[in-house]
Amino acid sequence: MPEPTGAELDAINAERERIRDQYLLEGDARPASTARGLHHFAIVARDVEETVQFYSGLLGFPLTDIFENRDYTGSNHFFFDIGNDNLIAFFDFPGLDVGPYAEVLGGLHHVAISVEPEKWEVLKKRLEDAGVEYQSESGTSIYFRDPNGARLELIADPLGEMYGTKVL
Repeated sequence: MPEPTGAELDAINAERERIRDQYLLEGDARPASTARGLHHFAIVARDVEETVQFYSGLLGFPLTDIFENRDYTGSNHFFFDIGNDNLIAFFDFPGLDVGPYAEVLGGLHHVAISVEPEKWEVLKKRLEDAGVEYQSESGTSIYFRDPNGARLELIADPLGEMYGTKVL
């Protein structure tokens, strides 16, 4: 897909500014969120043990629980601690061919997880040692796919910041 240029790019930039001007409230003018935080983000797993080994073993996100998924008999629902009282969760669907993971326009692009810079370096090395291909961006982000095909980002920026910009 070609990137926009010229008048098309100008229109996109103008629309971004219009939305920013209309909806973005700064500092004390911004109301408190009605949410407490991200409870969990759920992804379909093709293999439970492979997923546990990747997230708990390789990435160091402890497995916190596993139980039967209420929506599908025999299916597992399992959770990993990604810090700050947040979880990433998975379902498997044994006997049901859900097909390979597909990244589509309008669907999930990636899940970004903040880690301390020192841990970021350690995890980057672990990914290299495990032969996991990744793409490094801006010196603080690495993008890679988990065994299920989902794209993840490990970002060394603090929560609420992205590449030096405060976003929260």
